[in-house]
Amino acid sequence: MDYLQQSVRKAYYMAEMETRKLLHDPTELATRTIQPILWLGIFGEALSRVRAIPTHGVSYLQFITPGILTQSVVFIAIFYGLSTLWERDSGILQKFLVTPTPRLALVWGKMAAAGIRGISQIIVIFIIALILNIKLDYSLLSIFGAIVIVLLGAGFFTGLSMIIASIVKTRERFMGIGQVITLPLFFASNAIYPISIMPSWLQFVATINPLTYMVDGLRAILVTNSFTQLPLDIGVLLVFTLFISILSAYMYPKVVI
Repeated sequence: MDYLQQSVRKAYYMAEMETRKLLHDPTELATRTIQPILWLGIFGEALSRVRAIPTHGVSYLQFITPGILTQSVVFIAIFYGLSTLWERDSGILQKFLVTPTPRLALVWGKMAAAGIRGISQIIVIFIIALILNIKLDYSLLSIFGAIVIVLLGAGFFTGLSMIIASIVKTRERFMGIGQVITLPLFFASNAIYPISIMPSWLQFVATINPLTYMVDGLRAILVTNSFTQLPLDIGVLLVFTLFISILSAYMYPKVVI
């Protein structure tokens, strides 16, 4: 119990440090708005006129908005492994590892920081949705639910990126592998089309893809208000995130080896 309390407390300090970096350089937030603008403003607007994709009673823009939010969060989280490699090259990581700080706290701190950046993407998506007249649920309960799912999803993909960083060791390899992993996960999910229109093999991939459960949870909270699958979505994300955080804590010191 003492180890867990210490991990949570020091993870908070790590997340606070990462948040200060973001506040000192808010230009990152501005650049992160470009991707959702392109996806919703160009891709979404164009395909919403085709009406070839079944969206179960909602507009196509409503359907893909949770998917684009998920994509934005995943792209933020997956490159935390790159910052881990940068910290190793600058000597910061080695200093962290020789302190008595639990390895789990270092991982949770990164996860929380990615989650905070992910929350900023909720604000961006809401603003874009208002401009494009995309009907979402803006109630406090829905916003809270979206924050929970974003924190869990960002945590999972941050942990995954740190594991990748501990394996590939170099920033150049990480950049290539990061793209190879994120894009297939995005397209093998229900982010921009329903699972029902996928071929059977891709449907199976989508059902074991954590990104699918993140999209599904956000869509239930922000668009459909159908909560029958929501406990499953949150439960799967929670299990995946806890597992990946433990594995990341084990792999984290291997970045410097």
